[in-house]
Amino acid sequence: MFKDKTLLITGGTGSFGNAVMKRFLDTDIKEIRIFSRDEKKQDDMRKLYKNDKLKFYIGDVRDLASVKNAIYGVDYIFHAAALKQVPSCEFFPLEAVKTNVLGTDNVLTGAIEMGVKKVICLSTDKAAYPINAMGISKAMMEKVFVAKANTIDPERTLICGTRYGNVMASRGSVIPLFIDQIKKGEPLTVTDPNMTRFLMSLEEAVELVVFAFHNAEAGDIMVQKSPASTIGDLAQAIKELFNADNEIKVIGTRHGEKLYETLLTKEERIVAKDTGGFYRVPADKRDLNYDKYFVEGDQKLSSEDEYNSHNTERLSIDQIKEKLLQLDYVKEQLESWNK
Repeated sequence: MFKDKTLLITGGTGSFGNAVMKRFLDTDIKEIRIFSRDEKKQDDMRKLYKNDKLKFYIGDVRDLASVKNAIYGVDYIFHAAALKQVPSCEFFPLEAVKTNVLGTDNVLTGAIEMGVKKVICLSTDKAAYPINAMGISKAMMEKVFVAKANTIDPERTLICGTRYGNVMASRGSVIPLFIDQIKKGEPLTVTDPNMTRFLMSLEEAVELVVFAFHNAEAGDIMVQKSPASTIGDLAQAIKELFNADNEIKVIGTRHGEKLYETLLTKEERIVAKDTGGFYRVPADKRDLNYDKYFVEGDQKLSSEDEYNSHNTERLSIDQIKEKLLQLDYVKEQLESWNK
C-alpha cells in the first residue's frame, strides 16, 4: 500500500512512531519522515537503523512553518505527536492544548494545503468522557479532525482517526515502572488495585492504524476491541513472572485518573459499526439545521451501554502473563533478570 510513497510520522521518535517505522521500513515504501522536537532521539534512530529511506525533520507541531517544511512531498501522515502524561497535563493544561489541539490543526492545515492523500490522527481512550486535561485536549483534537474532515473533499485529503487504550510497556507506562521496582527491591506502587485499563501491545496499535488506513472513511474514528485487567492483577502477574516477593503498596489515585477507561461512549456505540475486531464510529454529518437537534431525538440512547475497561473481556492473571510474554521488552527484562 506504500509502494513508492512517502510517509510522515509526527512524534516519530516516540514508542508508536518507532513501531510504525519498523513495520514499514523493509517494505517497498520510498521514504519515511520522522518529525519531532528531540534531536538526540533522532540521532539515536539514525545511528541505529542506518537506512537511506529514513529522513529526519526537527520541528514542533505547534509551529506551522516547521510542519509544512516536513509535509512537502508527503503522501500519507500518521499523526502521533502529543503530550500524553496525565499528571503533567493536569499541571500545564495550556501546554496540552498547544500540542494536542492546535498542533493537530497545524498538521491538518499543512496536509490540506500540500495535498496529502490521507491523514490518520491517533487518539486515546481518555478522550471518551474525559475528566483530565490530557483527555479533554485529545477529545478536542478529535473534534478538530472530524470537523476538518467534513469540510474538505476526501478524494483529495481523507482525514480519520484511531482511538486505543493503554499501550503495554510504552514509554511512561506502568509495566516498565513495576519491573524497575522489582529489580530495585522496592514495593510495587499501585494507585488502586481495582482500577481497570485496556491492555494493548504496540503491534496491535500499529495494526489498528493500518486497519484505519484501509477501511476508514472521512471523519471516522476507528476503535479496536481490547481486553482489560485490574492494576492489582497486572502487578501480581509481573511479580509472578519475575518470581519476586516485593510487596504491593497502594498509594491512591493520581491527579486526573479514572477508575476505568472508556473506548466508546454510549452516544458513539449507538452509531458505531461493529466490524468484528473493530468498531467504526462514523462522523456526524449533520449541518447547523437546529431542528434536527431539538425536534428529533433518539430512543436508543437510554438503553445502550458504553464500551469500557470494566465491561470488556477481563483477563485473568495467567492470561495477563501470557500477554506480557509476547512483549519484546518484557522478554529482554526477564532474560537479564534470570542471568
